[in-house]
Amino acid sequence: MSKHPEYERVFNHFDENGDGKISPAELQQCVKAVGGELSLEEAGVAVEALDSDGDGLLGLEDFVRFVEEVGEEEKVKDLREAFKMYEMDGCGCITPKSLKRMLSRLGESRTIEECELMIAQFDLNGDGVLNFDEFRVMML
Repeated sequence: MSKHPEYERVFNHFDENGDGKISPAELQQCVKAVGGELSLEEAGVAVEALDSDGDGLLGLEDFVRFVEEVGEEEKVKDLREAFKMYEMDGCGCITPKSLKRMLSRLGESRTIEECELMIAQFDLNGDGVLNFDEFRVMML
């Protein structure tokens, strides 16, 4: 099932003047309605960045891109939080030792060797640890 009908309903709700376009002010109201914060200036920057026809407004397709990009940013933010839970040594990466410690906290007992093998599956640069980009690949 396509997401467009749902997005279209939201789009039409915030298209206050019914012109088939969302202005920066309307976008600001939309973000505010879902509990977010967006200044009028930030809304203007977002509209300018996503405006595909150069009229200073968002059409439906532009709006869909905005919603999906915000969703993607949220996923990355959540992944960064999860990464921090595993990355306990302050080195900016997940080591076999930090993976073992986190898995133990989750009730899974693993040896260092098992943790090394788990890391090796997603260790793209072969350095024996997972950086955030490798962790992101593993989680997606």
